[in-house]
Amino acid sequence: MYTKFTNTQHTAANDTNIRQLPRERTVPIPSTITAVPGYPDKLSVFKIAASKFWQVRCWIDGRTHRRTTQTQSLRSAQSFARQFYELLLAQRHSTAESIHTLLNTTPQVVPVKAALTFGAIAAQMYANETARCERGEFALGSLQVLRNRLDAHILPRLSKKSITEIDYATLLGLTQFLSKTKSSTTISQYLVAVRKVLTHAVSIGLLVSLPEFPKLKISTTSRGAFTPSEYWKIVRCARSLKGQLHPDSKTLLRANAGLRERDQIMPEDIAWVIVFMVNSFIRPSDLQTLKHKHVEVVRGANTYLRLTLPETKSHDKPIVTLQPAVRIYQQIRQQRTPQNLANEDDYLFLPHLRNRTYASSVLSCYFNWVLSVTGLKLGAHGQPRSLYCLRHSSITFRLLYGQGIDLLTLARNARTSIEVINIHYASTVTGEQNIGLLQSRRNNLSRTV
Repeated sequence: MYTKFTNTQHTAANDTNIRQLPRERTVPIPSTITAVPGYPDKLSVFKIAASKFWQVRCWIDGRTHRRTTQTQSLRSAQSFARQFYELLLAQRHSTAESIHTLLNTTPQVVPVKAALTFGAIAAQMYANETARCERGEFALGSLQVLRNRLDAHILPRLSKKSITEIDYATLLGLTQFLSKTKSSTTISQYLVAVRKVLTHAVSIGLLVSLPEFPKLKISTTSRGAFTPSEYWKIVRCARSLKGQLHPDSKTLLRANAGLRERDQIMPEDIAWVIVFMVNSFIRPSDLQTLKHKHVEVVRGANTYLRLTLPETKSHDKPIVTLQPAVRIYQQIRQQRTPQNLANEDDYLFLPHLRNRTYASSVLSCYFNWVLSVTGLKLGAHGQPRSLYCLRHSSITFRLLYGQGIDLLTLARNARTSIEVINIHYASTVTGEQNIGLLQSRRNNLSRTV
């Protein structure tokens, strides 16, 4: 009898453990519970034993709301949590208005206009911009930049404020805060994101008009092009470093550049990228998306590549390259074909890396190594140089050495505007560099002129 009781007791205890196991696997791990900067304590992210992803929970209106963030990155999880919280506030606002309409009585909450926060309006605005992106009216890259700016500094400082509290003093405080680490151009772009939120508030009738914004004096410094001698110097350096191990330690490369150990040897792609960009006018972001199916070799009176790239910055027209880009493309195909990496859907540069954001980081890291070895990391006026300077060089070389080229043709082929070329790309062109054109004469002019 005693034995039978003991077995029953153990069986019950085991059943209890089995029933409790799923719950224990979904209970937040205390050491992982992390607040979201700038938001109420009731909003937090955490991890559970049952999932590798971060989770988010928030207590609103007497109820706990939980979601999985579907990411293992803490920063991405906190970004998801902000959007989750703002959408909950926006839904609460919509529900309150619906009840008010149906009952024709004042809801038992704080008046809507006073209670609706900047964060809730930001969620509505971002949902609208997302819909625009899906319709093809707004670039995905621009949407991601908007999200990053909201998460980085705007929402942590303004999300809990009522939309009616956002005035000149509030915006001035944000501007002064950003001035500690950001340039006037970057601050202006942050204020554009704030203006989007407030404009949406005006559109839905929560604000009568926009508040006055602080005035900023925008000073732009061009990244600057390489000179022809500098260009050939970095090309030769990239070729000589091919196959060499990066001088930084594995730990440092992993921490600073995110490079995996197997990607810490200089690839041959860097020399190809340098020559290709200077002869094709493309942006560094195009290196992420450029596939063989986007490239067509055209041979006739002129030999060139026709690049039908995905749309960038509202430009979708093909780009035509200079002839040296054809030679680089042929080298790439010759090298990649035996590896079965020259198919239509294979990328031109670092095709073995399917994560193209990571591929872009690899290219930037090794280009910076080339600039460090050649001593060309800084331009003549102290401005830091990057892969984007190759695009500057491409356009500047055409301005200096292209015979009779007009700005409209150049701008359209480079997927930019004449104004941008004048302000940025042509900013380093001097009269002395085109002294031959300045001193040239038309044939029918008198010799005495």
